[in-house]
Amino acid sequence: MTFANVNGQQIFFKDSGGAGPVVVLAHGFLMDQTMFDSQVAALSPEFRVITWDERAFGQTKWDGKPFSYWDSAHDCLGLMDHLGINEAVVGGMSQGGFLSLRVALHAPKRVRALVLIDTAADNDGPETLAAYRQMTETWFEHGPIPELANVIANIIIADPKENEKWIAKWQTLPREAMRAASECLLDRDDITSRLGEIKCPAIIIHGTADNAISMDRAEMLRKGLVGAEKIVTIEGAAHASNLTHANLVNPPLVDFLRRVTK
Repeated sequence: MTFANVNGQQIFFKDSGGAGPVVVLAHGFLMDQTMFDSQVAALSPEFRVITWDERAFGQTKWDGKPFSYWDSAHDCLGLMDHLGINEAVVGGMSQGGFLSLRVALHAPKRVRALVLIDTAADNDGPETLAAYRQMTETWFEHGPIPELANVIANIIIADPKENEKWIAKWQTLPREAMRAASECLLDRDDITSRLGEIKCPAIIIHGTADNAISMDRAEMLRKGLVGAEKIVTIEGAAHASNLTHANLVNPPLVDFLRRVTK
């Protein structure tokens, strides 16, 4: 197993290797780097693909302290430093997109382009946040009980086989990790007003059945990013479109990466 000592964390990562342009991908909330297995297979060896587990998830050894997506952005940059990578295409799904936008704001010269999958620059509305907080409180008290786990899996994934696989992973997550991770998610700052600072090319990929982040919010993200193209809509996909609909996500992703890394 491969770990990088970054910002006091032991970040678990995978590196496809090769001499191609570098693409760094960050996973969504409650997921881990394996959610990009189909993208790694499609992009390698033409591209060098780095996937990693963020704080409180996967195999990363997290220090147990509270953190924000700005901290996660620094983890991404620290991992790039560890690997000797000065510039990369940076991106991710959902919270992976949250942190990738912050990487671009903090270190614009190091981001060649952005890959933004089912993500947004703002935060959820008060009613949605209240519902999510209730879900997380139930998780803290009782763990991912079947009723709760199924609701969450259908929001994120909405695929019976994948739901079962990821629910099994959630059963092993320490509850204390969930508290810090959910506070990071629910208390994140709205960076919509800063999107104009990001000048690099960006691809926005969004599932038409994403009930976690609406298409309207994806469109708001597109309008705020000067380098964003028309949204790539993935018909019928829920929140984790790259996981469940890789056959629709990978071709436009490969085309975009080829164009921005010539």
